[in-house]
Amino acid sequence: MTADPLLLVSDHIEGTVHLLTVPDGTEAGRLTRRHLSEHAGFLALPGGRIACVDDRRGELLVLDPFGSQLVQTAIPVAVPAEHLAVDPSGRWVAVTTGLGRNGEPWSDLLTVADLVTGDTARVRTRAGEPGVTVLGRGDPLVVLRHREPGALAVHRFADLLGAPPGCPPAAPHALLPLPDDGHGDAQDPRSGEVFAATGEGVHRARRDGDTLVPGPVIPWRAPGRGWYLRFDTRRRALWSTLRGGNPDPRKWPEWTNRAWRHDLDGERTDLTDLGPGLVFRLALAKDHTALTRLHPDGDELILLDSGEGTARRLPLPAMDGAPRRGGTPWEGVQRRAVAASPETDWVAVTRGGHGEVHLFDARTGTEAARLRLDTPLHHGGHATLRTLSDGSEGDPVGR
Repeated sequence: MTADPLLLVSDHIEGTVHLLTVPDGTEAGRLTRRHLSEHAGFLALPGGRIACVDDRRGELLVLDPFGSQLVQTAIPVAVPAEHLAVDPSGRWVAVTTGLGRNGEPWSDLLTVADLVTGDTARVRTRAGEPGVTVLGRGDPLVVLRHREPGALAVHRFADLLGAPPGCPPAAPHALLPLPDDGHGDAQDPRSGEVFAATGEGVHRARRDGDTLVPGPVIPWRAPGRGWYLRFDTRRRALWSTLRGGNPDPRKWPEWTNRAWRHDLDGERTDLTDLGPGLVFRLALAKDHTALTRLHPDGDELILLDSGEGTARRLPLPAMDGAPRRGGTPWEGVQRRAVAASPETDWVAVTRGGHGEVHLFDARTGTEAARLRLDTPLHHGGHATLRTLSDGSEGDPVGR
């Protein structure tokens, strides 16, 4: 067992998972023929463990990077995996299904699992691309965020886990209306609140017994909207990036981007302009928030200082097959993944198609190492960085 930070990098196209020590890049483990769901992402669990979904085998994997055996548990689940979440205790997991490589919603299957006993069940809910959170404080509740029509659908976890075989339909115990364009979910384990991003802003609700009570909407306070949410475990804040401009994907170089941070204790919202292009997921380091910006004129890593609110911009080498003007940033192009741990200053950025990972020291803003892998990391792959005690499990939604 090592106490060094560990970086998990998934090449979901090649079907390889690399486990690397940080900062030297020594390979500490590897999985092959494992095609992890990039959309469902990685879910932090207590004890430095990580949950993810193998979309080809249809398995929920519990990985233990710091243990003697990388794969701790494999549980059958319905795929293609869309979203993945756990209750704050790290025991009760839910996996929703989405479109996969299909143009229309077709799967309505939801899988729930008890990671302690290994019990699992599949039920039918509603076809779409539902987000999911699992609330604690008593018997856990599964909250599905649906679109068109928009709603937060509340299910008792025990009812779902006790469903008979055959994937029966499961009606929600309670419904809370939402706008039809919901996309992005988060939970604050301390308050028991659940959050959903919509065009109007961030809708919030708190658990009251087996139902949800709505709270005031948090406005974006800028043009555009956020398409995902991230809970900051160290500073009790919500993060997103606001995308504005012409929504046509071919206009992506002209999209505007702002980092959006809402402090949950002070109820204060801060905005930082990031520049034009594609900015999507972010990663939370010890004292910085890391984002990548793709643009035909040059890509960069942006480090936002959590104390001063300043932005440091670091150029990234170009990618062969990067998104181009006139094309879209989604299909058949290379991208980047970014990873960090709230206990360290290391930030990892992948270089899709090149099999490289750039490792930066956020304190100095310098590239400390360039790790070269033997798989190409097509589409940028996906990555997560953990230490044994970084508290990442305080964000119980897959990223």
